[in-house]
Formats: sequence, C-alpha cells, structure tokens
Amino acid sequence: MKSVSLSGSRRENVGKKDAKKLRRDGNVPCVLYGGEEQIHFAVPAKSFKKIIFTPNSYIIELEIDGKKILSILKDVQYHPVSDEILHVDFLQIFEDKPVVISVPVNYSGIAKGVLKGGRLVRKYRKLKIKAFLKHLPDEIVVDITNLNVNDSRKVMDLKLDNVEFLDSPSSIVVAVKSVRTVVEEEEEVAEEGAEAKATDAPEAAN
Repeated sequence: MKSVSLSGSRRENVGKKDAKKLRRDGNVPCVLYGGEEQIHFAVPAKSFKKIIFTPNSYIIELEIDGKKILSILKDVQYHPVSDEILHVDFLQIFEDKPVVISVPVNYSGIAKGVLKGGRLVRKYRKLKIKAFLKHLPDEIVVDITNLNVNDSRKVMDLKLDNVEFLDSPSSIVVAVKSVRTVVEEEEEVAEEGAEAKATDAPEAAN
C-alpha cells in the first residue's frame, strides 16, 4: 500500500482552549492511539489535503518530534457548517500485527450486460479488509467483463492472497441490472422517502 509522511509536534497542553488556538494558527489537534501511550500532537491543516480529500487509502508515516511512527487514519471530525477539519485520530500499526483498513474498489473491463443495454450498479466504493502490513493492497480490482444482465459479484466472490474481507460475504459489490429494474428501484426509494417525510410531518391542530 502507498504511504505518505506527515510531520507533527507534541501538544504541551490538552484542552478546548488550546485546541481552539491551534486551529486559529492553522493546525489540527490530533491523537495517536494503539501504542504504549496516547500521543497528543498537532499537524498543519494544509497537510491533510493529500490524505483526506482523496479516494485512496494510505499508510501514514508520522514524524512527531523526530520520532517516526507507522499509522493509519482512524477518524476525522469536521465542523458541521464549514467542513473545517476539527480533530483527527490515528491508529498506530505494526509490521507483525494484522491491520484492518478500508481500501478503494475499482472495476476493470466492460460488462457484457452493459453492452446489451443494462446498467452497471456499483454498491461499494471501499471494502474493509484485514491483512499484514506487507500484504495491504492499494486497491481491490473487480473484473466485470463477464457480468451479464442480472449478474453480480458479491464479497464472497472476491479472492486476494493473504487478505481477509470483513464485509458481509453475501453483500453485492457490483451488479448489472436491466434499466427497467433500476427505474423501479429508484421509484421505490423515492416513494419510501415521501412516506417517511409524511410520517415525520407534524399533525395539523384541530
């Protein structure tokens, strides 16, 4: 799996007041879990563009006060209005322990069913996997060439050496459906949404 480097500095103080000051100065408060101790540190906000605003997944080499630590991105908190990054959690990883991470799914080929007029329906953008660091792939590639109309590929159909798929084995990853089926499903979703809104609407006063 591809890796990127991030440099940070330990936080001398931990608290809301300190966190607000860090953000004002263009930094993001962060915490590293999974090691011998929790490490509170800060990283320049602009550094996150290369790892957050991308479909890719990365191994992140953190350098905190001169010490290098391998990690993965665990959680990101955003401001509800501005989408500013408020806080980031990292998880320390080790070469001798399996890693659980979500990896992007990409599709290769042109499905037979699509050539016949069907519509390709992608259910997953990422799949959760478990593997040792040296076996982590950059992506999961699903060959859709032989998919006909009404055919699908499920999680259980995917095979990758030294990798365990953690999503439900029966979950459909990708399918080719007839246009009519897709339209009917979209209409059902729209009707369910309308019914939900009607149920949630306040009753008129008598």
